[in-house]
This record gives sequence, C-alpha cells and structure tokens, in this order.
Amino acid sequence: MTIEEKIKSLLRDVQDFPRPGILFKDITPLLGNPTVRGEVVEAIVKHVRTLRPDAIAAVEARGFIFGMSIAQELKIPFVPVRKAGKLPYKKITRAYMLEYGQAEIEMHEDAIHPGMRVIIHDDLLATGGTAASAGELVQQLGGTVAGYSFLINLSFLPGERKLIEQFGVQPHYLARF
Repeated sequence: MTIEEKIKSLLRDVQDFPRPGILFKDITPLLGNPTVRGEVVEAIVKHVRTLRPDAIAAVEARGFIFGMSIAQELKIPFVPVRKAGKLPYKKITRAYMLEYGQAEIEMHEDAIHPGMRVIIHDDLLATGGTAASAGELVQQLGGTVAGYSFLINLSFLPGERKLIEQFGVQPHYLARF
C-alpha cells in the first residue's frame, strides 16, 4: 500500500463542517495510527530535506501537528503561523480568503531572518489562501519560500496553481483528491 493509499484509508469525511456545503477531511483517525503517522513524517522529511530549508513555518492548528515533527527531524527552527490575536509578541498580520469565509494569520516579527529558506507546512491545500498568506509573511520578513508541504491537496480547487503562480514553487503533497 502506498503512503497516499494509507492516508486516504485513514481520513474521515465530515459533511457540512465547518459550514453547510463543506466536506471536511478529518485527519484525526490518521493521528491515531502511530505507524502511518511516522511514515507521513518520514515521507515529508525526505522531500523537504532536498530543499535545504532553514526553518519550517506551520499553519495553526492542524499544520502544527506534523510541522513540529518535521522541524525536529531536520533539526531546524519551527515557526508557528497563528490565527489573529493568538501570538503574544510583536507580529505581522495578513488577511486572506478561505473557501468558506475570511480570516487573518500572524507571525512573530522576529521569527524569520533575511535570507532564510522556509518551508511552509499545513495539513491541506484547498484554495491556497492560507498558504499564500503565510508565504507573504515569510517574504515580508526577508525570507524565501523554499517550498510548500501538505498531507492533502484538494486538486479540484485552485490552491496548487495559485502557489505555483505566486511563488514559483511546486507544492509537495502526499495525497490528492
């Protein structure tokens, strides 16, 4: 069984969450499987290592779950990208559109230093709004978006194309719908 097949077998579809008309991909069953969870980290680390990152920036909340493990395996800094109002120190903020609304994310202003190569990680790529905003925060602090990493790509939505056009990098993902 491939890693993609394993991931897909451990996802749970939740209809009408967080709003009517949305089919939510719940990764909770995957998190409950330590063997596959470890294989996911290993597969992402194998790819990300080739991009020579200086840091992993992961998006709250589900991106944190694997983002921290990836950073730890690579022995590089972990940078939390949080929802507005959650970071205690001086921060920069970016507003963006979700597939079902609008939101803002923030990053500490001292999290990225000029010239750093940063991988942005999240669990799922949909419209690309969150991921692109995280990339813009990295660039605002003088960093370079070295790549994007996702567990899941909802390829029927424009996220992948958006990231390629805006940042010139092909997002890496383990499962595609």
